[in-house]
Amino acid sequence: MPTAAETPETRSLFGFQLLKFREPMGRRLAQILPGLLLFGFGLALIVEADLGSNPWTVFSQGVSDRTGLSIGTIVIITGATLVVLFAPVKEPVGIGTVLNIVIIGLAIDASLAVIPDIDSMAMRVIVLGIAPPVVGLASGLYLGAGLGPGPRDGLMTALARAGLTVSTARTIIELTALTVGWLLGGTAGLGTIYWALSIGWWIRLFLPPLSIGGL
Repeated sequence: MPTAAETPETRSLFGFQLLKFREPMGRRLAQILPGLLLFGFGLALIVEADLGSNPWTVFSQGVSDRTGLSIGTIVIITGATLVVLFAPVKEPVGIGTVLNIVIIGLAIDASLAVIPDIDSMAMRVIVLGIAPPVVGLASGLYLGAGLGPGPRDGLMTALARAGLTVSTARTIIELTALTVGWLLGGTAGLGTIYWALSIGWWIRLFLPPLSIGGL
C-alpha cells in the first residue's frame, strides 16, 4: 500500500516522490532523449544570436560571466538545485527530470562549441527567429514523453498547488530569473521579448501530436 505521501503513480525515497516507470518506456525514452538534445541546441542558438535570451538563459549567462563556469554547467547546477526543492513541496521527480538536468546543459555547451560565431546582423536575426520553434518542437518531444517535469516546470506546478495560478507562478519564476541574470550581466533585449511572445504558441503547436498516451 502507498504511504500517506505516495500516490499510485509515485513511491517515496529519501523524502522525494519518484514517478514510477511508465509504459511504453522504450518509446518514451526514444522521444525524450532527442527532445532534450534539441532543446539544448535551441537555447544555444538564441545565445549565439546575441539579441536577448530567454529568462533562464539570461540567468545562466549572468552567473557564467561572474563565475567563469560554462553556461551548460550553470544550467546543470541550477536544475539540480531546483530539484532539491522538490522534496519539501512533494513535487514528483521522474527519470525525465534527471535527464533534463544533465542532457540540456551538456547539449548547450556542445552546441556552443560547434556553432560558429555570427557576425552578420541579418544572420543573427534569422538564428533568433528559428530558436523558439526549435525549442517548441523540443518541448513537445520531452514533455510529451511524460517522464517527469523539468526542474523549472516542477517549480511552477508546485507554486500553482500552493495557490497561485499557473500563469502567475510562471511569470514570477521567469521574471525573477530574468532580473537576476540581467543584473549579473546576462543578455536581455528584443530577443527576450520575442521569446516571451512566441514560445508558448510553438509549444501548444507541437505538444498535442507528440504526447504519448497517459501524459
